[in-house]
Amino acid sequence: MTVLGISGSMRKEGNTSQLIKLVLERCELAGIKTEFISLAGKKIHPCLGCEKCKEQKWCVIENDDWDAVIRRVLECEVLIIGSPTYYYDVCGHLKNFIDRTYSLYHDHKLAGRKGVAVAVCASKGANRTIETLEGFLSTHEFSSLGWIKGTGYEEGAVLRDKDAVYKAHQIGDKIVRLLKPHLD
Repeated sequence: MTVLGISGSMRKEGNTSQLIKLVLERCELAGIKTEFISLAGKKIHPCLGCEKCKEQKWCVIENDDWDAVIRRVLECEVLIIGSPTYYYDVCGHLKNFIDRTYSLYHDHKLAGRKGVAVAVCASKGANRTIETLEGFLSTHEFSSLGWIKGTGYEEGAVLRDKDAVYKAHQIGDKIVRLLKPHLD
């Protein structure tokens, strides 16, 4: 797998998913392998702060979906990670996912990948959501390929945000330029 999109939204086909999928579609049209994962319906327990991951070199929490999703992240070259804006920040479900990656921080297991932050808000607050997502990417030594902010509440409304759609296409094209030479 080359490009992975993860939507932290609890709405499986909501605006965050749709905006991420616009980027993935540009990549797919160019023949680049993509995968999309929605965290909706997945069980992601919060970090316990137990610090056992320093010894185990992996999060010790079991019986949830974090392990399977993070293994897909470890296989990607580019991660597109998005969240709806809840109270001026990422949603709690995605925050649980991000917090658990602390277990990979010590050995820089995510370093060297490229990343894109995606935020969707009803009217405002997306800036801080982007900051949180970029903080996650930066902490794990991803190289940023940019960010996309979209506005929309009702399902599909973000597709009417012309600036967000344009930016999604631009970033998709940027990923294609980055990865396409490696495919030929």
